[in-house]
Amino acid sequence: MTLTEQKAAVRKQAYEARKAAFDLDAGGASGLLSSVLAGYRGVPLAGYMPIRSEIDPLPAMAEAAAHGPVAVPVILGDGKPLSFSRWTPDRPLREGPFGARVPEVDDFLEPEILIVPLVAFTRAGGRLGYGGGFYDRTLEQLRGRRATLAIGFAYGAQEMEALPLEPTDQTLDMIVTDSEVIDIS
Repeated sequence: MTLTEQKAAVRKQAYEARKAAFDLDAGGASGLLSSVLAGYRGVPLAGYMPIRSEIDPLPAMAEAAAHGPVAVPVILGDGKPLSFSRWTPDRPLREGPFGARVPEVDDFLEPEILIVPLVAFTRAGGRLGYGGGFYDRTLEQLRGRRATLAIGFAYGAQEMEALPLEPTDQTLDMIVTDSEVIDIS
């Protein structure tokens, strides 16, 4: 089985686990994320607009936006790193690629903290995303400029023992789930 086939099989399993956790989510899953972000008040950060069965970071992002700049990812093209446009809870949004909403008017900033959506993760900081490489390219670029904290945000049910990873896959510094904070460092 090729690495691509392995990743596809793991993604299928992880999507099912994530959907089951999402269906049981009664709200409040971002509480631990809020408590982690409280230690970084004012530091420019980027979250994401949840799609499908992704765990919802918006309550934590709204709280962080009261203390400093918050942005969401904007895809500017295949094979390119993500850009990040300033977001606030009341800012008008438009449809972006892949069904994720983005600010109606772009106001780009460079975050020092990224809240990263996941399909699956390992306790060692391994991350499996959707397969486009957007976050890997982005983290590599940002980390080449300065220290950048990558916080994976997922349901605990998305944890895997091991993942088929490639040398270009960027690791996470921390993982926050609906039930625990896993510090990789």
